[in-house]
Amino acid sequence: MAAYAALVSLMNMIDSIKNHHSPPISLHKPQIQSLIEYGIFLLEFLQAYKSPVPNHDEADPLEMRIADAAYAAEDVIESHIVHKNQLTRSIKDATYAAGRSEVTKIRCSFNCFRGTKDSRNVSSNHNDDDDDEPNKLHQDMQNVIEEMDRIKRVAMETNAEEVVVLCDQRRRSVSSSIGRKSTGTMVFSDHVLHGIMEKLVADEPGRQVIPITGMGGIGKTALAQTVYSQQVIKERFDICAWATIFEHYNTREILCELVSQATNKDKKQLSESSEEELGLELYQYLSGKRFLIVMDDMWNIESWNEIQYFFPNNENNSRIMVTTRLSQLSSQLNSHYSHQVEFLDEASSWILLSKIVFGDERCTLELEKIGKEIANNCRGLPLSIVVVGGLLKNMEQSQECWATIRNNLTSVVNLDNDQDCLKLLKMSYNHLPVHLKPCFLYMGVFEEDDAISVSTLVKLWVCEGFLKPIDGRSLETIGKGFVKDLIDRNLILVDELGSTGNIKLVKVHDLVRDLCLNQAKKEGFYHVIGEYSPRGVNIQRRIVIRKTISKDKLLDDLQCMSHARSVICEHGKVPLCQNFELLRTIHAYKFRTFEYERYVNCLVSGYVNLRQLAVKAANMSSIFSSFNHFWNLQTLIVSCPCESIGPTEMWKMPQLRHIDFGRRLLLPDPPSDAGVMENLVVLEGALNFKCDKEVVKRIPNIKKLRIRYSGSKGMDDDDYYCLSNIKFLCKLESLHISSWYDFSGNASLYKIIFPRTLKSLTLDMEDHFEWENVLQKIGSLPLLEKFKLWEGCFGTGKWEIFDGQFPCLKYLGLFSIPSLKQWTAEASSIFPRLEKLRLFHINGLKNIPSEIGYIPTIQKIWMDFCGELVVTCAKEIVEEQMYLQGDDLPFLIQVRLPRNRNEALLNLAGPNFEVV
Repeated sequence: MAAYAALVSLMNMIDSIKNHHSPPISLHKPQIQSLIEYGIFLLEFLQAYKSPVPNHDEADPLEMRIADAAYAAEDVIESHIVHKNQLTRSIKDATYAAGRSEVTKIRCSFNCFRGTKDSRNVSSNHNDDDDDEPNKLHQDMQNVIEEMDRIKRVAMETNAEEVVVLCDQRRRSVSSSIGRKSTGTMVFSDHVLHGIMEKLVADEPGRQVIPITGMGGIGKTALAQTVYSQQVIKERFDICAWATIFEHYNTREILCELVSQATNKDKKQLSESSEEELGLELYQYLSGKRFLIVMDDMWNIESWNEIQYFFPNNENNSRIMVTTRLSQLSSQLNSHYSHQVEFLDEASSWILLSKIVFGDERCTLELEKIGKEIANNCRGLPLSIVVVGGLLKNMEQSQECWATIRNNLTSVVNLDNDQDCLKLLKMSYNHLPVHLKPCFLYMGVFEEDDAISVSTLVKLWVCEGFLKPIDGRSLETIGKGFVKDLIDRNLILVDELGSTGNIKLVKVHDLVRDLCLNQAKKEGFYHVIGEYSPRGVNIQRRIVIRKTISKDKLLDDLQCMSHARSVICEHGKVPLCQNFELLRTIHAYKFRTFEYERYVNCLVSGYVNLRQLAVKAANMSSIFSSFNHFWNLQTLIVSCPCESIGPTEMWKMPQLRHIDFGRRLLLPDPPSDAGVMENLVVLEGALNFKCDKEVVKRIPNIKKLRIRYSGSKGMDDDDYYCLSNIKFLCKLESLHISSWYDFSGNASLYKIIFPRTLKSLTLDMEDHFEWENVLQKIGSLPLLEKFKLWEGCFGTGKWEIFDGQFPCLKYLGLFSIPSLKQWTAEASSIFPRLEKLRLFHINGLKNIPSEIGYIPTIQKIWMDFCGELVVTCAKEIVEEQMYLQGDDLPFLIQVRLPRNRNEALLNLAGPNFEVV
């Protein structure tokens, strides 16, 4: 929600100023303490607060009032920082240009501009704490504090329990008719149905919980209903009962419903019974009987913990089936099994839609093509298909009418009626803990169908101020945990895993994205240029620029957005305006041309409050010249075709967390007065990185380092770059080192001592670098999971794997190393945890160790453009394992041949061995 995000951002900003080595502003300590106290109180209040109108079209007024107060506090502080910087620069320029008298004139002009009553607030000797007559900053801050005090009194008068009860009375109704009502035709494969039914009827005597998991609207309840209604299930169990839990559950009502169904008593007979009496009656009636209980739409483990004791373990194959949107909850209910409901494929989507519209009749040929397009555009979500199907069923069966539905599908499925898809999905949003709500809403800033980089997403969350430190963990670690939590809640989807199983890319289903956009619009969380905003465009703080927006419309809207704090645009068309002086985030990175470069280069110097700058630039001069003013820059990502020498001011920016310059940044030596960059966790693109003791001392918490070397320094045995000091980077987890062909410092590279904390290592070396000199050191790294070798050479032509090496390696990649001829193992088992192996252009290799076929964790081997002998060897490994294990091997070998493919190798294709 906007209120929570605004408060956390404010608290983070105050903390940044308090802990800054050279704070950009002097703040009145009692006022700051008051802001902190109000912020803590309101954050705790929001964590417990439940809006009395969670499904109302308007945002909750109390939440928006809290957000506006936090925004106002940020405005006061950051505006003063901007104006102070403007004055400082004006005085500096005037000092050089016209002498002291001109400085006095500028100060007087600035005082008029700021509206102060005297010039003491800009005097170099002025102290805000000692000012008898409050200046504008002091007064503006006092106004904010007074508003927060008024909000606090309102919050204290709000009885959160009464609010929740009112919500529940309007929305909660535990009824068997709701739980078991017909949802119409659904499509489930025999494999899915049989899989769940096998778990229900399996000869496992203990009481078993069978979780069914998936996002809202994907068909969990329909699947449970289909299984529940099967005749074999009715005959299997003595008692079958169903209870729908809902978001805000009531244990007594759930027990009343179950007792009524189990005993056939009217619920009126049970109306006077207490929770304890109902629980005891249910327990006694179920004892000795084989029962099936369905707990539909469970939201938390507490509801299960409060009721599970009333289900006896009769050791007679009783079952409890639970549907939930929360994957984490399903694992708590059963750590060994849960069924994840998947999206429908294209064929199943069309079958479902056609059955809803036509029943047992066939669709006409003229409508089938457009009907399949409509079904496919529902993206496999049954709820969306059901809503669209219901509309198509009751309208004219013509291509023109159906084309209208196809072209306006989003508005169709979001109709404001009792069938509204978003209302069902919004339950998931309402149930999110308050710290996840802003992170979830932020998913709507990305383009439709975007594969979203997790690292990019987390960096944006950090710079937006959504995350706060927890238990000493880094903000990046916390952010990745939040991503995992949203995945477990089935609100975002995993799109691609990294080579070691980490989540690399995520996606958002179209309907869930619509939920983000609708809720964000209601709360004024961000504004999409060109779209209507119920709160108006002139107060918007986050601006999203879609790639479809016209330049004229873009310029018109931007002119009136002086409150903008963030500009998110992944195609780079960001014509930033002069009135964006309070901008904090510029994310404009996924683009291919330099058409709009001038906007970044000429204006970025005025954005003194920048936290993130992610752009493509023709040169770095204008950005580097602004470093003296970026007091709170945290993320700097610049793609630049030119080699650049970084300013020494970089070493005096303790807030920096992530630096990425591609491959072309020459870092200067840190000046003697530079501090420790404790927050820096990622440094990518450093050219000829000199890892001397002064550098190591200043980046103690670095986790990811990507460096490149070129030139003639580092000759012979000279360790000019001090690479042996890399071992002192004791928190380093990912290291990527590469060298250009003109680099002659191999001797220094041989002296690298790798820190034992490394989990990922990539080495990309010139042709004469001999791998034998470093492989033994690398093999002993205890935590290494990912290892890539690019080019270089094997002087002996042979790589021997010894016992105990690479104990945790999951991914191994060998790329373009023609000198490798033989690969042998001097151990009975190698790579005990290896999952993936990739060989690319390893033309001279004759074999791979047969022991690889015996690795229990191996999943896939890629062989791209490799020689005939090693491909044949791989085929022999597959045949050997098929002889020992059968045809259904746990791993696959995929071979990609060059254009002049060998027909004999094509004929090797078979089970577990693909050749393309």
